[in-house]
Amino acid sequence: MKNYVQQGEVVSVLAPYAVASGDGVLLGSLFGIATNAAAINAPVEIRRYGVYDLTAVNTDVATVGAKAYWDNAARRVTTTVASNALIGVFTAAKANGDLTARVVLDASIR
Repeated sequence: MKNYVQQGEVVSVLAPYAVASGDGVLLGSLFGIATNAAAINAPVEIRRYGVYDLTAVNTDVATVGAKAYWDNAARRVTTTVASNALIGVFTAAKANGDLTARVVLDASIR
């Protein structure tokens, strides 16, 4: 097929802010997890699928299967819809006080 580019599980983008390996990266509606560290505006590969433990709003409470959103200003997972981007669902319960949340990313939900 002449127009095929790549599988799309991992895509290369320019980092919208400095990132470390494992950080969430949001560009418009495109969200993924950085596979390597990158300075702002430097190339970075982001993985769009999979299950990750991500920094989360510590006061949020979530059940398995609840929708997970990305608060790009704070760069962490939240249960708050507001203007945050839907990135997937919680695969483990998250209690008040937990600093991380286990989330499965699903690029097809945006």
